[in-house]
Amino acid sequence: MKIGMVTDSLGHLSQDEMLRAAAELGLTHVEFCCGNWSSAPHLDLNALLSSAETRRNFLAKVRDHGLTISALNASGNPLHPGESGKEHQACADATLELAGLLGIERVVMMSGLPGGPGDQWPNWITVAWPPFCGQILEYQWNEIAIPWWKQRVKLAQQHKVERLCIEFHAGQLVYNVPSFWRLREAVGETVGVNFDPSHLIWMGADPLACIHDLGDAIYHVHAKDAWVNPRQAALTSRLENLHSSHNRERAWNYVTLGYGQDEQWWKQFCYHLRQVGYDDVLSIEHEDVVLSRDEGMRKSVALLQRCLADAPSDYTLPNIG
Repeated sequence: MKIGMVTDSLGHLSQDEMLRAAAELGLTHVEFCCGNWSSAPHLDLNALLSSAETRRNFLAKVRDHGLTISALNASGNPLHPGESGKEHQACADATLELAGLLGIERVVMMSGLPGGPGDQWPNWITVAWPPFCGQILEYQWNEIAIPWWKQRVKLAQQHKVERLCIEFHAGQLVYNVPSFWRLREAVGETVGVNFDPSHLIWMGADPLACIHDLGDAIYHVHAKDAWVNPRQAALTSRLENLHSSHNRERAWNYVTLGYGQDEQWWKQFCYHLRQVGYDDVLSIEHEDVVLSRDEGMRKSVALLQRCLADAPSDYTLPNIG
């Protein structure tokens, strides 16, 4: 496998500084954020769409640093019933267009989350009762999400984008393995997973078990860690709405790799991915509010380098016949 990063992890740097830092860290891949929940500090979406020369220069600059683009990222909520939903959809669709023009086969997105009928805000349904919860959920899936994603699959195919990589996330319709399979079965195999273990960790799922259920539906991977504060979670549960600036009081936080799950766990994570056939990029996403981005990236890269195998297995089964 190869080590890359989400470019926002070094969002305090200019594009040139970020690419130089990525190369100095020994990374091979970068995942550019194009907008929505990112300020897109390293990529001008409209400029790249409007000029073939700008696209050639952009690709050349990435290549000159010895790097490859693993994916474009348009994470947000394109199913929001308000104006921001339209804006997020426009950015996602523009990102698909740009990916096609750049020859990039993967776009990382989130499933989005609608409201209920007539709602002005999204509504994340996580319980089966009262009964109206189920009614809202069926509306969200059948009336909004599935038709929208069928159209995105067609658009991706028009732009020759082979893989739409959906990241499980709280406050989204697809946030766990069963909700992913529901969407995948409705819209087809263009849709797969951008596998980020950190969200599963704080929600209480087991990322290693999820890897084996998802198998070859894993199209891209984010390397991001989370730490659950057992004392606080015992009082509040893992349903946490304190702002990340209150990290000492929160039940969980995103942390630098190795500060939530130990190195042995990350070795297992990489090993389990190899078991299901994933031999591609681990894109580090640094969102630790305590450690600096530079320090967090250095430590995350060092940990992954110790966890990855240098060569494929050359073991052959003995002939016992």
